[in-house]
Amino acid sequence: MNNAKEDQPAAPEVVDRAAFETQLQALRIREKAHTRQGDAIAAERRRLPMVAIDGATPLVGEDGPTTLLDAFEGRSMLIAYYFMWYPGRPAPKQCEGCTYFTTQVRELSHLHSRDVTYATFCQGPYVESARYRDFMGWDMPWYSAQDSLDTLLVGRRIGMMHIVCYLRRETEVFETYWTTMRGVETMDNTYRLLDLTIYGRQEEFEDSPQGWPQEWGEDKHPMRIDGRPISQWPRLKAGHSDTLA
Repeated sequence: MNNAKEDQPAAPEVVDRAAFETQLQALRIREKAHTRQGDAIAAERRRLPMVAIDGATPLVGEDGPTTLLDAFEGRSMLIAYYFMWYPGRPAPKQCEGCTYFTTQVRELSHLHSRDVTYATFCQGPYVESARYRDFMGWDMPWYSAQDSLDTLLVGRRIGMMHIVCYLRRETEVFETYWTTMRGVETMDNTYRLLDLTIYGRQEEFEDSPQGWPQEWGEDKHPMRIDGRPISQWPRLKAGHSDTLA
């Protein structure tokens, strides 16, 4: 399996097209089973019970004080990403994971077409965090949930990234699902694409053959380079100011 040349990472053996397609089709069987299992899990998720949440729970948005109910923007469903925040810290010291995932949320019209609103609920103050949103060039709805985290994240670790899904029935609001940690990878397409490549994510935790590059789990942070979240560098090159104070 090692066809590496000097100073190059290891690589798979070279075979003819027929041998390649044979092994790929064997893997495809497992891929299809994985997809069907994901569909089955999603079906079970849709059958979860739900819990009532006070729709009057306060938030702070672009126009000042508002409520959880208002964050639906008139739609029946809401997906809220709870963005980790470190008050008073400069942009390079903000959460690289939340930055990484949020950077990949762009086109919202397809969610809107299914009666779903997407919004960021920052766990820090509005003004400071909104400046970070502007620096990063994000345009999704942005709120501060700082003063309501004990209500909105009851029983969960405040200060950790979360995705929480809600349903609205007129003025009543219900929580229908939540996830955290690697569960928020559902927002990501970069890792999904890297998983298709021969070297994968190049992180230490992956089960890769000997000689495969995995330095991102050792000498480098998977979402940070040269002292900043990776996706901040293009913003600086574009002339955006990262002053948050």
